[in-house]
Amino acid sequence: MSRFSQPDPELTHRLSRRGMLGVAAGATAAALLGAAAPATAATGNAAAATASGAKGRGRPVLPPGRLGIQLYSLRDKVSTLGFGPVFAELERYGYDEVEFAGYTQGSAGPITLAQLKRLARNHGLNPIGSHVGYYSDDPNAYTFAQNLTKVLDDAQALGLKHIGTAAGPFRYGSTVDAWKRAAEDFNTYGAAAKARGMKFYQHNHSEEFSFATDNPKVRLYDILLKETDPDLVYLEMDIYWAYVGQFRFSKRPDGTPAPFEPLNYVLRQPDRYPLFHVKDGESDPSNPYGYRMTDVGDGDIDYQRFISAVTRLRGHRMAHHWQAEHDNPAESFTFARRSSAHLHSLREKC
Repeated sequence: MSRFSQPDPELTHRLSRRGMLGVAAGATAAALLGAAAPATAATGNAAAATASGAKGRGRPVLPPGRLGIQLYSLRDKVSTLGFGPVFAELERYGYDEVEFAGYTQGSAGPITLAQLKRLARNHGLNPIGSHVGYYSDDPNAYTFAQNLTKVLDDAQALGLKHIGTAAGPFRYGSTVDAWKRAAEDFNTYGAAAKARGMKFYQHNHSEEFSFATDNPKVRLYDILLKETDPDLVYLEMDIYWAYVGQFRFSKRPDGTPAPFEPLNYVLRQPDRYPLFHVKDGESDPSNPYGYRMTDVGDGDIDYQRFISAVTRLRGHRMAHHWQAEHDNPAESFTFARRSSAHLHSLREKC
């Protein structure tokens, strides 16, 4: 059965994530593709690389030290086990970084930001970024629009280099001017983040690749790129949702062709994409989204091609961070383990 069995899976995903983001900071491989066996921290990356067998003899596609995971994918484990056991497993699986989606995620027992930062470091995990809400009708909400200073204070306390939102720029609507206004908001947040030594970023879903309601010749994502300052606002491409966008919005509302390739956005402006979500999907044209979400490596998105194309750019091999994610994995530790194994196994073509 498709994991997109609900009427609007993208909306459901957004709302569930948004609910989590409102919670402020308060409070292995002997066979990675099968049952996990004990592994030491020192052998984590090597185990992940060898468990499924290296595919080819070229240089690893994945740059060293750049594999992360979006903790939203592991929210069930964090809520029942706490961050410590989850971080221990991620260390065993060969992960280098973590991206937060809230700083409690219903964690078993209270935890402070200082404790959270120390816990990640103790397991060799670099906190690389965090998703926070864009805006809310609640003036006290933990969002960029309502509590920018608090959001940045917390990110700084964790030592984050990136702080962003997974909310689309739909605050004022879907017209050209509405997205220009949202771009102004993002420029403001980006300037405030830059003053603290951080980069503000926006994470896409598929609707960002739709067209302005008042000018259907204009793709909304292009407005975002054009109207935001490249020195202040960065993008975290969710590669899966970008390919869903390609499936859904390669024609304008009047039916005229408007094809695009997600990878080309990155290749044209690689400096704007410090972070990526590595999420996979099995092609299914009968599905309104074109794909059914899978663990990384089980789908049809060619990550050997995508990651290689970016990391082969001059000066860009170590310039990006690759975060594995699955919105609703069947078993989250299995997802994390198998995704790491697959990505570590990829080799560049000679």
